Amino acid sequence: MNTPSLTLTRQALRSALTRASWDTETIFNAELALGELIVNAWRHAGTASPVVYFSLNIDTLRVCVADESALLPHEKPLSLFAESGRGLQLVAGLTHRWGVDPQERGKTVWYELDSAA
Repeated sequence: MNTPSLTLTRQALRSALTRASWDTETIFNAELALGELIVNAWRHAGTASPVVYFSLNIDTLRVCVADESALLPHEKPLSLFAESGRGLQLVAGLTHRWGVDPQERGKTVWYELDSAA
């Protein structure tokens, strides 16, 4: 299976945020949320190579992960014994906003973080 490099994608995001002087905790949160969205695209949407893009202005980061599944994600109720299903709750807890935009083919799941500075 041909998958995008999560490591390279996270490094690109970290590099951009570091150059923009974002704080370490916010960078960590951005990387962790990015990883969750990519893994969700692989695991739940069956997309081997999701498209990842991000935009950064002075005080807001927007990260988007596009996949080929029309199935819209949703937060699941927590179960103490579940081995998965907490990804979107993690994204919601790490970011200021998140959502999903249906596309003609698939969808784009996104999140936004505001700079702590």
